[in-house]
Amino acid sequence: MRHTVTKTATVLLCTLTSLGLAGCGGGDGDAKADGKATVSTSPSPSSSEALAAQYLAESQPIPFTSHRPAIDELLALPPTWCGALKDGHSVEWMFSGTGGNLYPNGSDWGMVKEDAYRLLIVGVRVYCPDRLDTVTKELRETGEY
Repeated sequence: MRHTVTKTATVLLCTLTSLGLAGCGGGDGDAKADGKATVSTSPSPSSSEALAAQYLAESQPIPFTSHRPAIDELLALPPTWCGALKDGHSVEWMFSGTGGNLYPNGSDWGMVKEDAYRLLIVGVRVYCPDRLDTVTKELRETGEY
C-alpha cells in the first residue's frame, strides 16, 4: 500500500514535471544541430499546478485511517479551508459538523484529529500562508499544536 502511494505521488510529480514544474530527468533544453543544448524559454507553470505539487508532496507522510484519498479530494480541501479562514472562521468552526463541516474525510477515508490538523497546516502553509499564524495560534491555544 505504501509503495503504491509513493509510486502514485512520483508519477503525479513527474506528470507535473512534463508540464514544466520540476525535474524528474530528461534534458535541460532543446538540442541544436551542432549538439549543443539551448535553454528553453517556455512560460513558467501556473501557480496552481506548483501549489498542488507542493501540497501533495508535503502531505505525503501524513497518514489516513483507511487509505489515502484520491488526489482530487485532497486538492479540494485547501481552497475551502482558506476561504473559510478568509471569512473569519476558526479551525474549530471549520472542523465542526455543525459549523463548516470541513474536516478532512470522505465516504471511505478519514483521519485522526492530530493528523487532520497536520494536513490543515500543510494546506494553509501552501495555499494561504498569510493565515498560517492565525491557525497555529488557535491550535496552540487549544493544546492541539
